[in-house]
Amino acid sequence: MVAVTQPDDNPDRDVPREPSRPPGQNDGGQVFYNEPLNYAPVGARIPDRLAAGVLCTGAIVFEGPEEFVIDFVQNLARPPRIGARIVVTPKVMSEFIAALQDNLRKYEQTFGPPKTLPAPRMDRQPTVQEVYDELRLPDEQLSGAYATTVMIGHSPSEFYLDFITRFFPKAAVSARVYMSASQVPGVLAALSSSLQKHRASRQPPREP
Repeated sequence: MVAVTQPDDNPDRDVPREPSRPPGQNDGGQVFYNEPLNYAPVGARIPDRLAAGVLCTGAIVFEGPEEFVIDFVQNLARPPRIGARIVVTPKVMSEFIAALQDNLRKYEQTFGPPKTLPAPRMDRQPTVQEVYDELRLPDEQLSGAYATTVMIGHSPSEFYLDFITRFFPKAAVSARVYMSASQVPGVLAALSSSLQKHRASRQPPREP
């Protein structure tokens, strides 16, 4: 077993660390190392099973105590299904939204605003439980794919989102999602709304 200390986002913060053992010291048949690591990946490996990606038509965003869960939905056939479930921290969510806003702005500068989709016809807004009663959630998507960063690109007709885990020794794509350009503004609005609610819920209460 090798214990490696990842670089801290705030190097000035006093972080307690376990006492290190000299390299090669045997402890119950295992060798332990504890040392700082400067790890700055410049690329990410794409596993073969994720190379083709998955086409999605919308997203449902959940806010947890310490993370966000983003369910990218395939509504192309019946029953609709979850094509990808992504788990990110609030910090990564903020960076994801900023990157998607910047990419959408560049898209509009080159190709113009995406075509507006017609509003769905519904008598009332369904509850989250009713939505998930009709969704198929494959077993392999139950726990989701964790991501520490995201890479975004676009063509004249679609956007691609590469969700990446930057773990030593090699960063890797944990999920790849494609969406039409017309879907992006709606997804961006859902992401931004969820993050705003998360931040508001953590504001200290006002004194009377």
